[in-house]
Amino acid sequence: MAALANVLRCSLPLRVAATRAIHAGSVVPESTSAALQLIRSQSSQYVVASFAGTKYIITPRDLLTVPHLRDAKVGDILVLDEIHELGSREYTLRGNPVIPPNQVKVQATVVEHTKGQMEFIFKKKRRKGYRKTIKHKQPYTRLRIGEIEIPVEQSS
Repeated sequence: MAALANVLRCSLPLRVAATRAIHAGSVVPESTSAALQLIRSQSSQYVVASFAGTKYIITPRDLLTVPHLRDAKVGDILVLDEIHELGSREYTLRGNPVIPPNQVKVQATVVEHTKGQMEFIFKKKRRKGYRKTIKHKQPYTRLRIGEIEIPVEQSS
């Protein structure tokens, strides 16, 4: 009985998704270039990009705070090349595992190097009189995300 319930639970979202697609009259693109064209035609796009070992949902003109980047100076432009997903309000294109860099380009400008709030670490050993407080501020780098560029493929 539990196996039957599991099968029904798995098949239900597929039926609902198919029904929504039929009623909404949405367009399903046949190729990647057609999907990129549909996303390019939308007014706003977003990107899921991996940066410094963490995935972030990024839109243009976002201010992103990441762990400190030693090699980056204020004003440097970084190219985000590990893009996992590109989408808009109605369409989404997922990479396997990433979208090739020639299909989408996202740049980030280093705005500042800053520190987070004061963190307190309290250590104590009971009945020994040992009490110690360690204070530190974690360093961060702030990035301003530029426009999401989806180049038009030249057909020859």
